[in-house]
Amino acid sequence: MDKIRIKCPAKLNLTLEVVNRRDDGFHNINSIMQLISLYDILEITALPSENNSIILSGNSTEIPYNEKNLVYKAAVLYMETAKLSGYELRINIEKNIPVAAGLAGGSTDAAGTLFGLNKLFSELLSGEDLHKLCAKLGSDLNVCLEGGCLHATSRGENVERLPFISMPVTLIKPVGLGISAKEAYTKYAAKEYKPKYNNTGKMVEALNNGGDIRKFLYNDLEYAVFDDYEELRYIKSKLPASIMSGSGSTYFILEDISNINFPENYQFFSNLSFVPDGVKVA
Repeated sequence: MDKIRIKCPAKLNLTLEVVNRRDDGFHNINSIMQLISLYDILEITALPSENNSIILSGNSTEIPYNEKNLVYKAAVLYMETAKLSGYELRINIEKNIPVAAGLAGGSTDAAGTLFGLNKLFSELLSGEDLHKLCAKLGSDLNVCLEGGCLHATSRGENVERLPFISMPVTLIKPVGLGISAKEAYTKYAAKEYKPKYNNTGKMVEALNNGGDIRKFLYNDLEYAVFDDYEELRYIKSKLPASIMSGSGSTYFILEDISNINFPENYQFFSNLSFVPDGVKVA
């Protein structure tokens, strides 16, 4: 029996600017993404079996444990690409990253599955191969595989490493509120006025020159959904410097504010930080 544990970090969008809609229905983006010290934990076990099978389990009631889960799809894709047969894969998902929160929880678990299986099977695939599989499965997987601070373009699968800086992070999420990427992008498309600040380019310059990145934090999708959710407006009223990550509904602020008072229907994650790595062995 072979077993491995993988730490899968959450992701923040320090900037997220929508460039245009693609012919395939996705959107080209210009974004700076950063991995942070909030982790899901995967435990992957490979057992000999007559036929390939995948059994998922976990501690969350908010995700499916079947072929709809991106972890399941990642496992199937890896086994097919590596031409492996005769294995039962058991994957337990310890979910600590909120679901549908703009933190790439599903994407990082899928990237962790590809990375973990490749470790279990003596690195049958190259790093380039894994990145190609990530790009097939979704937009944020390549960022979660690569780790650190990254400039992401196209759908998010084209990544370029940026200088890493260490900063504290606090997350604030309305309990029970998830916003899908489809909803956020649809509402952005419907906006008549679309700001063009080029904050991504400005932040890249600041990172390369040791400047203050806080003044360039920005998210087009926050602009798209902000007026529709009282919870988001409440967070912004309490923490004007906070920014939404991804399609939301999580906001973040680059400070440690564990002592601030929010109602019970808001979830806090304090004492977090930027991390230089992506998915890795626990």
